[in-house]
Amino acid sequence: MSDAAPGPVPVVVDDTHHRHDPPFELNAGRAVSPVWERPARLEAIGDALAAAGHPRLPASAWDDAPLLAVHDPDLVAFLRDGHAAWRAAGGPPVMIADTFRHPRMGGGGRRPTSPLAEPGWWCFDTATPLVEGSFAAGRAAVDVALSAAALVAEGAPAVYGLTRPPGHHAGADYFGGFCLFNHAAVAARWLTAAGRVTVLDLDVHHGNGTQDVFWEDPQVQYVSLHGDPAELFPYLTGFADERGAGRGRGTTLNLPLPTGTDDDAYLEALRLALEAVDAFDPATVVVSLGLDTTAEDPIGSLSLSADAFARIGAALAALGRPTVVLQEGGYAIDRLGPSAVAVLAGLGGGGPRPAGDDLTR
Repeated sequence: MSDAAPGPVPVVVDDTHHRHDPPFELNAGRAVSPVWERPARLEAIGDALAAAGHPRLPASAWDDAPLLAVHDPDLVAFLRDGHAAWRAAGGPPVMIADTFRHPRMGGGGRRPTSPLAEPGWWCFDTATPLVEGSFAAGRAAVDVALSAAALVAEGAPAVYGLTRPPGHHAGADYFGGFCLFNHAAVAARWLTAAGRVTVLDLDVHHGNGTQDVFWEDPQVQYVSLHGDPAELFPYLTGFADERGAGRGRGTTLNLPLPTGTDDDAYLEALRLALEAVDAFDPATVVVSLGLDTTAEDPIGSLSLSADAFARIGAALAALGRPTVVLQEGGYAIDRLGPSAVAVLAGLGGGGPRPAGDDLTR
């Protein structure tokens, strides 16, 4: 990197995320209130980035074509209409499934017709409640991600999309893990029009949904550093021997990390991850940025200090590739703003495109 001071990084925002604000969730058999994944997370990050001088840009509205290039249309329809149907059938304001499909239940079971049962066809956990505004918030996060991707496609070195709810646990035809739509996967798929793309996932939890979407896709590399899934959600995926399949064999790389991993061990794993990214030679990098790798995070397992985040940003900058950074997890609210500011200070990058540029697609 140059010795010059890093420039501001445009931050794309949409305040519609406030509409996803469930009063409680069921997590590991306990009712959690307030929920871990709440609007205050993005408020803390956005306020800190604005104070640090990073310009805020509003997201533009996109049509559904990029979303449907990743997600099953029936899932999109359920997330749009399912809560209203649930309420009309007598369900309470917070929609949480209590019956889930299972692969050994009649070959996966038959899709239910009752609005009270349908949530369990699409959702894989109890920690992702839906309320009346959830679809609007999730759909806005997709617009944020695509607007950030468009700025990078048009020449910005790096752009940060302040996305909420997170997305990397959502697959083509399922949601869960606090995630509704997989905005990183949608942005990555859209960016493949200009060449190969790497999704570098730095959330403490494995991005099972992103891995699943690109499992057989030779155009998109998925590389993830995360807590050991033998001990941490999502438990069922993220092991080192998962490498992709078919034409995508070898384009998945998982680097699970032991509980308590510190700065030096994490940054060594990141070095190995970035070597793999360089070998893949993507035209663009999409970073799923989790800020839940801190020692203080209430549902994480790693132990990064405040100093690690600027070093992470500098390592991303050293790749020298156009970079879209999208927000994933992070639940120690007091740590989120400083961590995000540190990443962008390390990443640097240029300013935004002129204000008159049209990001609508």
